[in-house]
Amino acid sequence: MAAKGHIVQVYRLAEGSLHKHCTRHQSAPFRTALCISKSSCELTQYTQCRRASSSTLLYRSRRHSSSVVGLCRPCVRWCISATSGQRLESSSASAGRPLRRLPEGGPGLSHFIKENNDSPNSANATSGSVTYINPKMLHGAQRKVYFQTYGCQMNVNDTEIAWSILEKNGYHRTSAITEADVILLMTCAIREGAEDKVWNRLEYFKSLKKKRKAQKGSPVTIGILGCMAERLKQKIVEKEKLVDVVCGPDAYRDLPHLLSASLATGESAVNVQLSLEETYADIVPVRYDSSSPSAFVSIMRGCDNMCTYCIVPFTRGRERSRPISSILSEVKALSDEGIKEVTLLGQNVNSYRDLSEGRIFGGVDLESLTEMSRGFQTVYKPRTGGRRFADLLDKVSLINPEMRIRFTSPHPKDFPDEVLTLIRERPNICRQLHLPAQSGSDRMLDAMGRGYTRAAYMDLVHHIREVIPDVALSSDFIAGFCGETETDHQETVSLIHDVQYNFAFCFPYSMRQKTRAFHRLTDDVPADVKQRRHMELVAAFRSEVEKIHASQVGSRQLVLVERDSKKSHKDLAGRNEANTRVIFPKADLPLDRHTTEQRPVQPGDYVEVQILSGNSQILRGVPLYHTTLQDSWKHSSLHGLHQSVLSV
Repeated sequence: MAAKGHIVQVYRLAEGSLHKHCTRHQSAPFRTALCISKSSCELTQYTQCRRASSSTLLYRSRRHSSSVVGLCRPCVRWCISATSGQRLESSSASAGRPLRRLPEGGPGLSHFIKENNDSPNSANATSGSVTYINPKMLHGAQRKVYFQTYGCQMNVNDTEIAWSILEKNGYHRTSAITEADVILLMTCAIREGAEDKVWNRLEYFKSLKKKRKAQKGSPVTIGILGCMAERLKQKIVEKEKLVDVVCGPDAYRDLPHLLSASLATGESAVNVQLSLEETYADIVPVRYDSSSPSAFVSIMRGCDNMCTYCIVPFTRGRERSRPISSILSEVKALSDEGIKEVTLLGQNVNSYRDLSEGRIFGGVDLESLTEMSRGFQTVYKPRTGGRRFADLLDKVSLINPEMRIRFTSPHPKDFPDEVLTLIRERPNICRQLHLPAQSGSDRMLDAMGRGYTRAAYMDLVHHIREVIPDVALSSDFIAGFCGETETDHQETVSLIHDVQYNFAFCFPYSMRQKTRAFHRLTDDVPADVKQRRHMELVAAFRSEVEKIHASQVGSRQLVLVERDSKKSHKDLAGRNEANTRVIFPKADLPLDRHTTEQRPVQPGDYVEVQILSGNSQILRGVPLYHTTLQDSWKHSSLHGLHQSVLSV
């Protein structure tokens, strides 16, 4: 089997085996076949190459025990890279045909990334797995993992999913970054500022890695997860070689493979394939903060709305809904753990539609179209059939009457009356809705591809307040979108004053590659103008919310206690139904409104609080007594009181 030169040739044989010959070291007898028939070969041990200058990994097939191969390190790296992003073709169709000829120095990282990008989207999220790693090597061996999360609540939930996967594979979690063997950043790609924070943080991690190496300690693996991983995969792994692992939002199941491959080869390992089906429905997230009385539950992933400014459809893929049965099981488990508030999460949460279970709960017209808000349009064909968001919200709210239910983030087009009526009738579904407007200008709304006008949006606001008079509204706004004039901007300012939001998230626009705006529009608003307009939007919101909070002085509100106040351990912090933070002094309180027996207030308790003051950010009050969600609702209904007072 002697061969000369430094060329690696790969053939697919009729029996489904991949044969590989290494000629890097002509004097080293390590040139035999690697059997990978149906992924049966596994890495079983390390050994040293007969050449002292390099090391060799021995691969042995458990199923075909006579098949052994020794490959020099560059060829092992190639094998892992080349096989992690593709499936074997039908062996009979490609028997004896050479697959590719590699450059003399072996394939580089750019070769692997290209292979990953060229492979089609797959419904199987593990199709990009590093197959030829022994399961024993996938075990974390108690390596310590440090997570840092940026961005939205979906990223918090993704962190919990990723940690659940790693924990089952023998990794331990640490809150001390200097102790970490693995550092993972869950990233956001929505705005440039979020990405800048990650780049700056990576420089710090690089210094930690060098320091550990200088001290001859265990190696540190640095990984990028989430939306930024998918959007900037090539830049991430090539920029000063800061990152060892890049894992996209649909590839978290592959994390153990990627970490093991990177550790074994010293090369960056990448999997950013998007999926048409992955919802992690069978993964039980390990909660980010086990002491919190609140939890997040992902119900769907991806987005089909294709707003021109938004990168989400390109970083998280198409919409797909998680089976309703798995959602109910997770919420029930959280209720059994004592969780008092669950937030249902999705990029477009109220377009939820589960097609997997048919009539399992009965009474659904499987041919019915998606019902949109009046005056709203969508860029995609309306879906038919399945269990819709109102069905899910109904079932979730019945699990525990003492568990608050929230949901985010919705699109204004998806608020049919059945959803609004359900919110009004169920005491434990919070009367707080996120209604992202993005702009108050019809011209800008059209350029953004939002599918509605200002008039249609205001009609929806009025209709919601007719159905749910005490509702609290929040919104998102973009300052300085492509082509925005001062007139467009002032129309957005006036919308904020007209609606009187309880909370608003305002951001200056930052152009994202791949979006329709990037290809079709011009980012022509100067940065200083964007910043000024952004601050004017914030000022408009604050002026209105201060009025709302001032009107609530003297009212009694149901507050779910969360933790000690960050500014004073003498105070407690919680949130009311409108999701406004309420601060009040620690005290022993009566068990209910009718008794004098007292006990201390703890996180997870419902407390009646009388509001004394407020500003644009918080409310302050004095606690009165312990209560329950149902008792507070009955008392409020009896006396015509509401937790989120907003005169319309």
